[in-house]
Amino acid sequence: MSTSDAETLPRSAAVTDTPRLSVEGLGLHYGQSQILYDLSLIARAGEVTCVMGTNGVGKTSLLRAISGAHKASSGRILLDGADLRGTAAHVRARAGIGYVPQGRDIFPLLTVRENLETAYSCLPKSEHRIPDEVFELFPILRDFLGRRGGDLSGGQQQQLAIARAMMTNPKVLLLDEPTEGIQPNIIQQIGEVIRHLRGSRDIAIVLVEQYFDFAWDLADRFVVLERGRVIRSQAKADTDRDDLLSCVSV
Repeated sequence: MSTSDAETLPRSAAVTDTPRLSVEGLGLHYGQSQILYDLSLIARAGEVTCVMGTNGVGKTSLLRAISGAHKASSGRILLDGADLRGTAAHVRARAGIGYVPQGRDIFPLLTVRENLETAYSCLPKSEHRIPDEVFELFPILRDFLGRRGGDLSGGQQQQLAIARAMMTNPKVLLLDEPTEGIQPNIIQQIGEVIRHLRGSRDIAIVLVEQYFDFAWDLADRFVVLERGRVIRSQAKADTDRDDLLSCVSV
């Protein structure tokens, strides 16, 4: 890690040169259409890696391929050096891939408590409890434990989805457009939660985000996609804000 990189990281989590997540030469097809082309990126513990680009360039497809929701047609996905190729999504979740998809995918007919308890499938029985940290970061969830997920606002559902992913103790947390359709006060809270996770856990965060100011404020590294390919990958310290904005704007 360069001196300039280190100076941008005033927090407690240690950042090392060894990637927590490595994506190498990833290809992805939907039927006959190729979506991702020879795509590579790394994400380190203690950093937020922000994947950016205009609509339709493959950002969500990338996260779904990492999570196991889509099967890559080529390349490797390594978690702490272990190749996840060919493993199912639930196996990756238990190995340490936490995923908050676009649209959140909470269970609308289950209560908030029951939604959180679905994370138990990734945990040993001795850890089948909702940690206090969830309610410290998302106080509203304590008040709404008995409320059905479908009765929550969009912002509250997003908080629930992030809290559920946190409970699995992920090594890598994938966040797909966490600010989409969310009111400003919740966006601010989600940003604070991401900073907390980055600074307090040995976790790599991969953030797909269209809200430029939110992404710029949080990211340590930027990966820009265009037509399913990486066209830029660099540390924030080496990135000109206006140049990046022009690159990801329509």
